[in-house]
This record gives sequence, structure tokens and C-alpha cells, in this order.
Amino acid sequence: MTSSERTSEREAISFGLEDIDEVLAAMAGEQAVDRPREGELITCRLGLDGEPPETLTLLGARFGVSRDRARQLYTRAVGNMVRQAQNSGVHDLGVFTERYPVGWSDERLVRTLLAETYATDSDIAAQDRAYLKLRLAGHDLQESKRLAGFVFQRIAGWQQKGRWHLLPSQQADEVPAGVWNPWLHRVEWGDGTPAELPAAPARTLDLGDDGRGFVYSEKLGRETTFDTGLQARLFRLLDGSERVETFQEYPVEIGYEIDGSERLHYPTAAVRFTDGRVVLIDVIPLGHTAFHVNRVKSTAGRAYAHAHGWGWLVWTGTDWGVTDLAQHSVAARHENILRNRLAKGPVDWTELRRYRDDTGIQLLDLAAMVLRHQWRWDRGPFRLSR
Repeated sequence: MTSSERTSEREAISFGLEDIDEVLAAMAGEQAVDRPREGELITCRLGLDGEPPETLTLLGARFGVSRDRARQLYTRAVGNMVRQAQNSGVHDLGVFTERYPVGWSDERLVRTLLAETYATDSDIAAQDRAYLKLRLAGHDLQESKRLAGFVFQRIAGWQQKGRWHLLPSQQADEVPAGVWNPWLHRVEWGDGTPAELPAAPARTLDLGDDGRGFVYSEKLGRETTFDTGLQARLFRLLDGSERVETFQEYPVEIGYEIDGSERLHYPTAAVRFTDGRVVLIDVIPLGHTAFHVNRVKSTAGRAYAHAHGWGWLVWTGTDWGVTDLAQHSVAARHENILRNRLAKGPVDWTELRRYRDDTGIQLLDLAAMVLRHQWRWDRGPFRLSR
């Protein structure tokens, strides 16, 4: 990822992306009424409910089919959804036509789609997301496939760069000596003697999925796999830091529950530092840290880490951690309006858009208020409640 793409990533943390996902979630929800499997396929593949997008291997395992069959089923489901949206006129597709205009150059469209991918940590499904956005914006079938292919090629290109053996001296130059100092201050430390790191990843089902990337670790003497650019960046920082003794990617399987549904999560890495302390780290993009599902995962991850004498850290890949975001200042009058409104009941996406228009708050403002007041932010469809 280039420095300009990282700048675009920060700029892309906006309500615009949530507008896009809310429309997609509404479409998938309608499709699920008559075709439940198709609605679930689209939601899980694209991560419309706030969960990370699933690899095709995981999607196949979910539905008891092969990876290739999962791709076929997903493609058919998306085709049905696009036709329904274009023919019914029920949904306002203006959010797509304004964000991905037909008249824009290929490079501008691809850069926009890449910036959104990096901001939302959705690399696994980047090509599928790009295609769907372009189709709903009015681009024809072949153009949408072509441009989505360009997005995939850009991501696959830098994913594969990390596969080659890097000299230690080259990697050390890339990692500032004090890079972990501010993050270690954000760790929620456990008590007791730290348990040993697992010897192998706990997540193995889709390690070889060709949608995932690879980066060679000098410390480990082997390749590690990753889903997203943020995860790859974390692994490189761990590998190049003199303060890190060793680490293990996807070290443990942690169960958690959302409204009675049992789920599994694999935090990104367990790290042993040279002072003997161990930290369980989960990568969550800054704009997603306030989602209810991610806060539930963090609660489960923190409990697991502390039970093993480890620290717990949510790593956002930015200068801010979760605590920094919770302390982010929002105009008191704007915050009070939403607090008073939520005292009367939940807020849906339509009402939140009116509130946004009236106050001018940004996405990170909303995330800060959610974290500060312990509100519940459900996604796909959106629902904000106390």
C-alpha cells in the first residue's frame, strides 16, 4: 500500500460508506424474504452485518458446498439482486451513481474503490464489492467486471510482494524503533504469569484460500497468511520490531454470542515481547470499532487474554486506539440531541441521516459517542439503541 493510498484510506472513513452498506443490506434483506440462502450468501460474503467478509472457502463450509460452488451460488444471488434493484425502483441508487459516476476515468474509479477497501478492511471481497457497486451505479456488465478486475489486480499485486524473502536489514529500516511504545500504553494488561503462545494457527480451514495474502516473516522463518492490508501491516511491524520476540497469527478460537447466536472469532495475533509480556491483538479498522459485534468480540477476547495472563489490544492501524476514539470531542449540543432522542427508543438509518444533515457530525463522531455512552450500534440494517 502506498502512502497516498493510506492517506485516501483515512479520508474514506465517512458516512458515505455506511450509506452504501445500508442500501446493500436492505437489498439483501429483501432478497432473504423469498430466497433466504441468497440473502445470507450476500450478507456473509460482503460483511454487511458488521462481521468481516468471508472467504469463499468459509462460505462453502457454511453452506456445505465446495469453494467453486459457493462462488457460483454467490454470483447468481448477486445477479438476481441487481436485476431486482434495477427493475423495481424501490431503492434510491443515487448513493452509487454519485460515488462511482459512469463518466469518471478508470483510474479514478479504481482508486476510489481501493481507498474504500483499505478503510473498511474488506480486501477478501474487494472484487465482489467493487463489481456490485459499479453495477448499481449504472455501469454495464462488462465494464463493471473489467474495473473490478483492476481492483483485484492491484490488491493481489501487493499481497504477493510479501511472499519473497526479505533481508533483516531491509525490514528493520522500515520499522521505527519506538513504533510499539504508544500501543503498549493502550494494552489492557492481565495478571499472572503469561501462558505460552500456541505453536500453530487455530484458524486452518481457509489458510490456502486464494483470496488471502501472504507475507514472509523473518522472525518465524516462514510465510504468514492474512486477510487484509491492515493485518499485513501489523505482521510487518511485529516482524521488524526489536521489541517483539515472536508471534503467532490467528492463535486461538474464541466463542461469543450475538442475540442467542453462537459464533467463533480468531483474533489476529498473539505476541510475546522481549520483556516477557504477551499481548493478544485483534485488528479492527477504526471506523468499525464501535459496532456492537466488534465490541462483543473484544469483550470475549479480553476475557480470554486475561484468563491466560495476556494483555488485550485492539489495533486500528491509525494513530488512535479505542480509548482515544472514545475520548474524541463532539459538540455538546449535538451529543445531547442524540442522547435525549435515544432515551425515547431506537433510531433507524433514515432518522440518523436527518440528524447528520442537521448537525454535520462525522462517522467518527458517532463512533465516539457510541463508545462513550455504551450505546448499541447494529449494522445491516442499522439500529442505534441504548
